[in-house]
Amino acid sequence: MTDSSANPSKSLSAGRITGRVAIVKAVEDCGVVAVIRMKDAARVAAVVEALANGGVKVLEITMTVPRAVDVIRSIAATIGDDIVLGAGTVLDGETAGLVIDAGARFVVAPTFDPETIRVCHARDVPAMPGCFTPTEMLRAWQIGADIIKVFPATTLGPGYLKDVRAPLPQLRLMPTGGVTIENAGDWIRAGAVAVGIGSALVDSKAVAAGDYRRIEDAARLLISNVRSARAAR
Repeated sequence: MTDSSANPSKSLSAGRITGRVAIVKAVEDCGVVAVIRMKDAARVAAVVEALANGGVKVLEITMTVPRAVDVIRSIAATIGDDIVLGAGTVLDGETAGLVIDAGARFVVAPTFDPETIRVCHARDVPAMPGCFTPTEMLRAWQIGADIIKVFPATTLGPGYLKDVRAPLPQLRLMPTGGVTIENAGDWIRAGAVAVGIGSALVDSKAVAAGDYRRIEDAARLLISNVRSARAAR
Protein backbone atom coordinates (compact mmCIF):
# COMPACT_ATOMS: atom_id res chain seq x y z
CA MET A 1 0.00 0.00 0.00
CA THR A 2 1.39 3.40 -0.95
CA ASP A 3 0.88 6.22 1.53
CA SER A 4 1.84 9.67 0.31
CA SER A 5 2.05 10.86 3.91
CA ALA A 6 5.34 8.94 4.12
CA ASN A 7 6.77 11.14 1.39
CA PRO A 8 4.94 14.47 1.07
CA SER A 9 7.12 15.43 -1.89
CA LYS A 10 5.08 12.98 -3.96
CA SER A 11 1.90 14.97 -3.35
CA LEU A 12 2.60 17.42 -6.16
CA SER A 13 3.63 16.53 -9.68
CA ALA A 14 4.07 19.21 -12.34
CA GLY A 15 1.65 21.45 -10.44
CA ARG A 16 -1.17 18.91 -10.46
CA ILE A 17 -2.51 17.73 -7.11
CA THR A 18 -1.82 14.02 -6.71
CA GLY A 19 -1.47 11.52 -3.89
CA ARG A 20 -3.95 10.55 -1.21
CA VAL A 21 -2.93 13.12 1.38
CA ALA A 22 -2.90 16.08 -1.00
CA ILE A 23 -6.16 15.13 -2.68
CA VAL A 24 -8.00 14.64 0.60
CA LYS A 25 -6.75 18.06 1.68
CA ALA A 26 -8.01 19.56 -1.60
CA VAL A 27 -11.45 18.05 -0.98
CA GLU A 28 -11.53 19.39 2.57
CA ASP A 29 -10.29 22.83 1.49
CA CYS A 30 -13.00 23.13 -1.15
CA GLY A 31 -15.69 21.64 1.10
CA VAL A 32 -17.76 20.57 -1.88
CA VAL A 33 -17.71 17.61 -4.25
CA ALA A 34 -19.93 18.29 -7.25
CA VAL A 35 -21.62 15.09 -8.42
CA ILE A 36 -22.03 15.14 -12.20
CA ARG A 37 -24.68 12.61 -13.18
CA MET A 38 -25.96 13.41 -16.68
CA LYS A 39 -27.50 11.64 -19.65
CA ASP A 40 -25.84 13.89 -22.23
CA ALA A 41 -22.11 13.17 -22.05
CA ALA A 42 -21.42 15.86 -24.66
CA ARG A 43 -22.34 18.57 -22.16
CA VAL A 44 -20.11 17.39 -19.31
CA ALA A 45 -17.15 19.57 -20.31
CA ALA A 46 -19.28 22.72 -20.25
CA VAL A 47 -20.67 21.79 -16.83
CA VAL A 48 -17.17 21.18 -15.49
CA GLU A 49 -16.09 24.60 -16.72
CA ALA A 50 -19.10 26.33 -15.16
CA LEU A 51 -18.58 24.63 -11.80
CA ALA A 52 -14.88 25.48 -11.76
CA ASN A 53 -15.58 29.11 -12.70
CA GLY A 54 -17.96 29.23 -9.73
CA GLY A 55 -15.29 27.93 -7.36
CA VAL A 56 -16.27 24.25 -7.13
CA LYS A 57 -13.09 22.57 -8.32
CA VAL A 58 -13.57 19.06 -6.92
CA LEU A 59 -15.73 17.16 -9.37
CA GLU A 60 -17.08 13.63 -9.49
CA ILE A 61 -18.24 12.12 -12.79
CA THR A 62 -20.44 9.14 -12.03
CA MET A 63 -20.32 5.84 -13.83
CA THR A 64 -23.97 6.34 -14.81
CA VAL A 65 -22.88 8.96 -17.36
CA PRO A 66 -22.83 7.33 -20.82
CA ARG A 67 -19.29 6.22 -21.72
CA ALA A 68 -18.17 7.47 -18.32
CA VAL A 69 -14.61 6.15 -18.53
CA ASP A 70 -14.06 7.85 -21.89
CA VAL A 71 -15.58 11.07 -20.55
CA ILE A 72 -13.27 11.01 -17.53
CA ARG A 73 -10.27 10.42 -19.80
CA SER A 74 -11.24 13.33 -22.05
CA ILE A 75 -11.93 15.76 -19.21
CA ALA A 76 -8.80 14.75 -17.28
CA ALA A 77 -6.67 15.56 -20.32
CA THR A 78 -7.99 19.10 -20.67
CA ILE A 79 -8.71 20.50 -17.19
CA GLY A 80 -6.42 22.84 -15.30
CA ASP A 81 -4.10 21.64 -12.59
CA ASP A 82 -6.27 23.23 -9.89
CA ILE A 83 -9.28 21.03 -10.72
CA VAL A 84 -9.48 17.66 -8.97
CA LEU A 85 -11.45 15.16 -11.03
CA GLY A 86 -12.80 11.95 -9.55
CA ALA A 87 -15.15 9.11 -10.43
CA GLY A 88 -18.38 8.18 -8.67
CA THR A 89 -20.73 5.21 -8.45
CA VAL A 90 -17.71 2.91 -8.59
CA LEU A 91 -18.90 -0.48 -7.34
CA ASP A 92 -15.85 -2.73 -7.56
CA GLY A 93 -12.10 -2.86 -7.73
CA GLU A 94 -11.96 -3.56 -11.46
CA THR A 95 -13.91 -0.39 -12.25
CA ALA A 96 -11.77 1.56 -9.80
CA GLY A 97 -8.69 0.54 -11.76
CA LEU A 98 -10.28 1.60 -15.04
CA VAL A 99 -11.25 5.07 -13.86
CA ILE A 100 -7.87 5.65 -12.22
CA ASP A 101 -6.19 4.69 -15.49
CA ALA A 102 -8.48 7.20 -17.22
CA GLY A 103 -7.35 10.00 -14.92
CA ALA A 104 -9.65 9.95 -11.88
CA ARG A 105 -7.80 11.19 -8.79
CA PHE A 106 -10.33 9.97 -6.25
CA VAL A 107 -12.97 7.27 -6.25
CA VAL A 108 -16.42 7.51 -4.68
CA ALA A 109 -18.93 4.70 -4.18
CA PRO A 110 -22.52 4.49 -2.90
CA THR A 111 -21.54 1.32 -1.03
CA PHE A 112 -18.69 -0.07 1.05
CA ASP A 113 -16.48 -2.51 -0.88
CA PRO A 114 -13.09 -3.36 0.71
CA GLU A 115 -11.58 -4.42 -2.62
CA THR A 116 -12.28 -1.02 -4.13
CA ILE A 117 -10.44 0.63 -1.24
CA ARG A 118 -7.50 -1.75 -1.69
CA VAL A 119 -7.21 -1.00 -5.41
CA CYS A 120 -7.36 2.75 -4.80
CA HIS A 121 -4.70 2.69 -2.12
CA ALA A 122 -2.40 0.56 -4.24
CA ARG A 123 -2.50 3.46 -6.72
CA ASP A 124 -2.20 6.19 -4.05
CA VAL A 125 -5.74 7.39 -4.77
CA PRO A 126 -8.29 8.29 -2.05
CA ALA A 127 -11.29 6.00 -1.61
CA MET A 128 -14.62 7.40 -0.45
CA PRO A 129 -17.05 4.53 0.19
CA GLY A 130 -20.73 5.02 0.93
CA CYS A 131 -21.87 4.05 4.42
CA PHE A 132 -25.09 4.52 6.34
CA THR A 133 -24.60 3.14 9.86
CA PRO A 134 -21.88 3.89 12.44
CA THR A 135 -20.78 0.25 12.23
CA GLU A 136 -20.25 0.50 8.48
CA MET A 137 -18.46 3.84 8.86
CA LEU A 138 -16.05 2.57 11.50
CA ARG A 139 -15.31 -0.61 9.57
CA ALA A 140 -14.60 1.36 6.39
CA TRP A 141 -12.37 3.75 8.33
CA GLN A 142 -10.44 0.88 9.91
CA ILE A 143 -9.78 -0.58 6.46
CA GLY A 144 -8.46 2.79 5.34
CA ALA A 145 -11.29 4.81 3.75
CA ASP A 146 -10.05 8.36 3.33
CA ILE A 147 -13.45 10.06 3.54
CA ILE A 148 -16.74 8.36 4.41
CA LYS A 149 -19.60 9.23 2.09
CA VAL A 150 -22.70 9.24 4.32
CA PHE A 151 -25.32 7.96 1.91
CA PRO A 152 -28.15 8.37 1.47
CA ALA A 153 -28.22 11.38 3.79
CA THR A 154 -31.64 12.50 2.56
CA THR A 155 -33.61 11.20 5.56
CA LEU A 156 -30.87 11.63 8.18
CA GLY A 157 -30.33 15.33 8.66
CA PRO A 158 -27.25 17.17 9.97
CA GLY A 159 -27.96 16.07 13.53
CA TYR A 160 -27.07 12.52 12.54
CA LEU A 161 -23.52 13.55 11.68
CA LYS A 162 -23.16 15.37 14.97
CA ASP A 163 -24.38 12.30 16.86
CA VAL A 164 -22.00 9.96 14.98
CA ARG A 165 -18.98 12.19 15.44
CA ALA A 166 -19.52 12.51 19.19
CA PRO A 167 -18.12 8.99 19.85
CA LEU A 168 -16.23 8.77 16.52
CA PRO A 169 -14.58 12.19 16.05
CA GLN A 170 -11.79 10.72 13.91
CA LEU A 171 -14.12 10.04 10.98
CA ARG A 172 -14.09 12.32 7.95
CA LEU A 173 -17.72 12.44 6.85
CA MET A 174 -19.20 13.72 3.60
CA PRO A 175 -23.02 13.61 3.40
CA THR A 176 -24.46 13.03 -0.06
CA GLY A 177 -28.13 12.91 -1.00
CA GLY A 178 -30.47 15.58 0.23
CA VAL A 179 -27.74 18.21 0.34
CA THR A 180 -28.81 21.54 -1.15
CA ILE A 181 -27.21 24.92 -1.62
CA GLU A 182 -29.37 26.22 1.22
CA ASN A 183 -28.65 23.49 3.80
CA ALA A 184 -25.00 22.77 2.94
CA GLY A 185 -23.88 25.03 5.76
CA ASP A 186 -25.92 23.04 8.28
CA TRP A 187 -24.00 19.88 7.36
CA ILE A 188 -20.66 21.68 7.63
CA ARG A 189 -21.55 23.05 11.05
CA ALA A 190 -22.51 19.52 12.11
CA GLY A 191 -18.97 18.35 11.35
CA ALA A 192 -18.89 17.35 7.69
CA VAL A 193 -15.48 17.85 6.07
CA ALA A 194 -17.26 18.37 2.75
CA VAL A 195 -20.66 17.87 1.13
CA GLY A 196 -21.48 15.89 -1.98
CA ILE A 197 -24.12 17.65 -4.06
CA GLY A 198 -25.62 16.67 -7.39
CA SER A 199 -28.91 17.78 -8.92
CA ALA A 200 -29.31 20.71 -6.54
CA LEU A 201 -26.16 22.15 -8.10
CA VAL A 202 -26.04 20.64 -11.60
CA ASP A 203 -29.59 21.59 -12.50
CA SER A 204 -30.87 19.42 -15.36
CA LYS A 205 -33.06 22.20 -16.77
CA ALA A 206 -30.12 24.59 -16.86
CA VAL A 207 -28.02 21.95 -18.61
CA ALA A 208 -30.75 21.24 -21.16
CA ALA A 209 -31.11 24.96 -21.87
CA GLY A 210 -27.36 25.48 -22.10
CA ASP A 211 -27.66 27.98 -19.25
CA TYR A 212 -24.27 27.26 -17.71
CA ARG A 213 -24.18 30.69 -16.08
CA ARG A 214 -26.93 29.48 -13.73
CA ILE A 215 -24.74 26.56 -12.68
CA GLU A 216 -21.76 28.87 -12.20
CA ASP A 217 -23.80 31.22 -10.02
CA ALA A 218 -25.15 28.30 -7.97
CA ALA A 219 -21.61 27.02 -7.44
CA ARG A 220 -20.45 30.43 -6.27
CA LEU A 221 -23.31 30.69 -3.78
CA LEU A 222 -22.67 27.17 -2.50
CA ILE A 223 -18.98 27.89 -1.87
CA SER A 224 -19.95 31.09 -0.06
CA ASN A 225 -22.38 29.22 2.18
CA VAL A 226 -19.79 26.56 3.03
CA ARG A 227 -17.18 29.16 3.88
CA SER A 228 -19.62 31.11 6.05
CA ALA A 229 -20.56 27.95 7.94
CA ARG A 230 -16.91 27.15 8.58
CA ALA A 231 -16.24 30.64 9.85
CA ALA A 232 -19.14 30.29 12.29
CA ARG A 233 -17.96 26.97 13.80
